[in-house]
Amino acid sequence: MRNEMKSAVACTDHTLRSRLISKSEGGRIAIMSDSHDNIANMEKALKYISEQGINFIIHCGDLAAPSMLSDVIIPNFKGQIYMVIGNVGDPDLLEKIAKGYKDVRIYGNKGEINIKGKKIGFCHFPNEAKQMAQSGQFDIVFYGHTHRPWEEKINLARSSSKDVHSIGASLPYLRNAPSNGVSDPLLTSELAQVKLVNPGTLAGMFYKATFAIYDTSSGKLELKLLEKI
Repeated sequence: MRNEMKSAVACTDHTLRSRLISKSEGGRIAIMSDSHDNIANMEKALKYISEQGINFIIHCGDLAAPSMLSDVIIPNFKGQIYMVIGNVGDPDLLEKIAKGYKDVRIYGNKGEINIKGKKIGFCHFPNEAKQMAQSGQFDIVFYGHTHRPWEEKINLARSSSKDVHSIGASLPYLRNAPSNGVSDPLLTSELAQVKLVNPGTLAGMFYKATFAIYDTSSGKLELKLLEKI
């Protein structure tokens, strides 16, 4: 009887906590990648993310030293953190450290989560990300490695057709509407397309420091230029 009561209380606590998180975060997720031990940039991004009331972070790899998690992210962010490893750092030590925090999950090479009904995939390398997008199992896939902010719209109905465009670091959004004012069915069909997005490098290596905000309720993507926040 006592164990049954404990289980019931635990289930109730989990349900209430899930509802509170759902109401407070509004379906928005911060997406970052390739932070490469840049403590100042990470702290600035986390301050902004926290002030915006965002409770979820996805990191697409190359965090660098595992201490970036324990000494920088954890003290400056109170929310859920989902991460994959990249090709820089000590993945074994990172996973060991992450086990000490209930709100952190390391997925290895690729991960997936479902928030507000949106199935989100993420990994580090672009080729793997493209395969994930082409699988048709996700609404959107995020990746890193190239350090370049980028979006591709993969058309699943006709796998050879896609709309690809590079975005400059100064642009406020990761989306580009047709310039002629005419709706293009390849761009407006939500069922036919999967977005493949790189939020850029938080470290500011080779490109200006950026990260992205994804609103799962509206589908809106914003590119945040760190020097402008």
